[in-house]
Amino acid sequence: MRGDVYRDDWGIPHVRAGSTLELAHAQGRNAGLDRAWQIEIERHRVQGTTAAFLGADAVDWDRFARQARLADTAQRCFERLELVAPQTAAWVASYVEGVNEGLAEGACLAPEFTAAGVAPGRWEPWTPLGVWLSTHILFAGFPTKLWREEVARRLGDEAIELFATDGPGTSGSNGWLLTGDRTATGAAIVAGDPHRFIEDPGVYQQIRLACPDFDVVGLAVPGVPGIAHFGHTGGVAWAITNAMADYQDLYRERLRRTATGGVEALGPGGWEAAASHTETIEVAGADPVTAEIIETGRGPVIIGGPDGDDDVGAEDGANGGPAGGISLRYPPRVTHELGFEVLPALLRARTVADLDAALDHWAEPVNVVLAADTTGATLHRVAGHVPLRPRENRLRVVPANDPAYAWCGRHAPMPRTEVDGAAVMANARGLAAPLGVEFAPPHRAERIRELIGRSGDWTTKGMVDIHTDTRLASARPLLELLAGATGLSHGAARLRDRLLCWDRHMEADSTDATLYAAVRADVVHRLAAHPALAALTGSADPARSPAYPALFRPWLAAVPRIAYALENLLTHGPLPRTDRLAAVAAAAEAVAARYTEGASPRPWGEVHRLAPWQALPGADPDADRSGLAGDHDCVLSTSSVPGITDRFARGPAARYVWDLARREDSLWVVPFGASGVRGDAHHRDQLPLWAGGDLAPVVMDWNKLHRTEKRAEMTADPAASAVRTPVHEQEAPGFGTVRLVPVDPAADLDLIHGWVTEERARFWGMGDASREEVLETYEFLDSLTTHHAYLALRDGVPVALFQTYEPAADPLADCYDVRPGDFGVHLLIGPGDTTERGFTAALLSVLIGYVFSDPAHLRIVVEPDARNEKAVARMVRAGFELGPEIDKPEKRARLAFLSRTAAAGV
Repeated sequence: MRGDVYRDDWGIPHVRAGSTLELAHAQGRNAGLDRAWQIEIERHRVQGTTAAFLGADAVDWDRFARQARLADTAQRCFERLELVAPQTAAWVASYVEGVNEGLAEGACLAPEFTAAGVAPGRWEPWTPLGVWLSTHILFAGFPTKLWREEVARRLGDEAIELFATDGPGTSGSNGWLLTGDRTATGAAIVAGDPHRFIEDPGVYQQIRLACPDFDVVGLAVPGVPGIAHFGHTGGVAWAITNAMADYQDLYRERLRRTATGGVEALGPGGWEAAASHTETIEVAGADPVTAEIIETGRGPVIIGGPDGDDDVGAEDGANGGPAGGISLRYPPRVTHELGFEVLPALLRARTVADLDAALDHWAEPVNVVLAADTTGATLHRVAGHVPLRPRENRLRVVPANDPAYAWCGRHAPMPRTEVDGAAVMANARGLAAPLGVEFAPPHRAERIRELIGRSGDWTTKGMVDIHTDTRLASARPLLELLAGATGLSHGAARLRDRLLCWDRHMEADSTDATLYAAVRADVVHRLAAHPALAALTGSADPARSPAYPALFRPWLAAVPRIAYALENLLTHGPLPRTDRLAAVAAAAEAVAARYTEGASPRPWGEVHRLAPWQALPGADPDADRSGLAGDHDCVLSTSSVPGITDRFARGPAARYVWDLARREDSLWVVPFGASGVRGDAHHRDQLPLWAGGDLAPVVMDWNKLHRTEKRAEMTADPAASAVRTPVHEQEAPGFGTVRLVPVDPAADLDLIHGWVTEERARFWGMGDASREEVLETYEFLDSLTTHHAYLALRDGVPVALFQTYEPAADPLADCYDVRPGDFGVHLLIGPGDTTERGFTAALLSVLIGYVFSDPAHLRIVVEPDARNEKAVARMVRAGFELGPEIDKPEKRARLAFLSRTAAAGV
């Protein structure tokens, strides 16, 4: 059972098969090949087994996954799927068979398996359901209820919603729909971007799935079949945002041991038996950890237990009564429904009506959906399972033994509204308001509506201006207080005047944006130290409470909570206006004091840098290199944590524009690339597009795609290059093992073509070269005895292209007087590695060592493009002596030389 995989110039897979089952198998196999490490991490996360190879830092998640019964819930959901939708269950099982077929080969491509000392496992038919569940279990933000409990306990019940805003643990999105009367083509456009924690590899995979029944493009979740959240079938296109609904409850349980060693919980009808058993969590580099798994009639106990701290349980625990815990009740655990039967129906949808009918069966997570079709029909609705229960359940932890807090059905029908010209969704209070408590501030939604209103003939390309808008409306309260500040020093007054003239755009090149962020961060700390909030901070910070697992710290840390609620706290919080004014004035003085007369802060893009999540921290030495515009409340929502860091981990996990006039005019981009394989030509090739706000075309013409039977045929295979016999191998202290292996022009074609045609490699002189031209060039080099090309591998991963030549046999001999023992080199460092401190120096030391390992080589000659100031400076730092500039047919070059004697002294 096998389909065909084609790829466009960005390496995006276009999967085609003769039936839906064959297509599911092919999609699964592609996931096993392209995303082996990523999806295996997800499988282990479902099972709570990541600490076995990631170490002690992963124990908290593993304990939660086991206590929350994620794997068991996924199995129960699949068993139900087999009963109510057997064809869908078979479709999922076919996907899993494909994953298992491709996983071993994919693991050979991924050096992380070797680094972690783990082998790929076997997927079960229920595993994709588990991946979906673990990916979204925190979407409804149930830990926020723990935070509200702490606020109420420390500040009083009247303050329980004081910090209500889009908090640090939630995920959001932008989305908008323009009907045909607002576009240049007369057909609808659906566009937006999901905001999530940025992961490397990315959580969304661009993909096309085609068979006789459908032909769909969209963003898939690796490890899950089909296309759930963002797709275009040709007839209908859809997109979602997080509805910010509350559909998970926390119950305060009273628990006790029985004489036989069991556990009982106090429920509405009295003491009742709770299921319990013990599991062992293996931990790499440490002793195993034991986790007690308890489940009451409300749900799994995720905090505390019968022997735990009474702070999370009953009031009488400290006096010898039962101890307490907190249980989690979430819909899939209760109903055994995730909504997977909807996935094939989405692929087959041709109209908005088809899509709408399918979404009636959606369960997890709860989303706001926008959709349009080629007939002009539109859809704006909420989809998912939200239980009916008292509002108190949404706000805080409720008593398990009180029947008033039990679930009694589900919300139906879900909210919907008509689309009149345009519709916007951005996690703000609106359509889903009856279903939640906390929503994002209205700024993103209002700004998108404002921008949409500026034109009546929008095109797909015009959507970029909306995606990348950086207006920060939430700056208003702070700036208004700053305007009212009096008695400022000269420096602070100048700073105030400068910020009051600022256009409030968080642009990457703006130093005013950096100044604003600095003042804001200082204000956050001053509010945190204020007596009105002191009970939440300092030694009383609830994030430090031993009663709560470390996993929930992002929701419980006081300073980030104050930062995200700053607009509210500066407007009508518990602090008197005079104290708010004083905090802002003092912050202005502090920031002004950092800069002497004439000094200027760094541009925002230099401090506001990406720090994506990776399962193996430090595996990618350049993980946080990308500086970006935007901020938490901008449409370009790149969320740092004011008062903690200017770096951001949350942002657009993808961008998309679906065109209902011509699907091939649709556009998309992801933060890194289509491939999850480090060193692959398409692992990070979309990063410049994403960082620059650009989008890649959606290719629909099969004639413009490259057919690939095996992954290795499409890209350089790090594992294959790693097993080639090296010409040189050297351990660089603190850097890793560097090996030089000969280039295989055919096998390495996509890697080299991807590197040499990037804008960053413009001085290499092959920016416009086709794949065929690159192949011809390196096949010619391979035929010579005087010129050689090598891949430099760092711990098995290609990081640079290194070429050597004999100057006497090269056109360079016409440009300078060649000395006996001269040896020429060229170096192209691969994308994404040059900003690691000491990277270039360490790599060059190895390459220089290789050249001088031959006693016949007395002097190294380099000839970078004279305009390439960075390369010239790099050579000077490495000890090279600059020579004259020379004119070559293809460039004006700057000669530089490094003698054996000079190298020995460096």
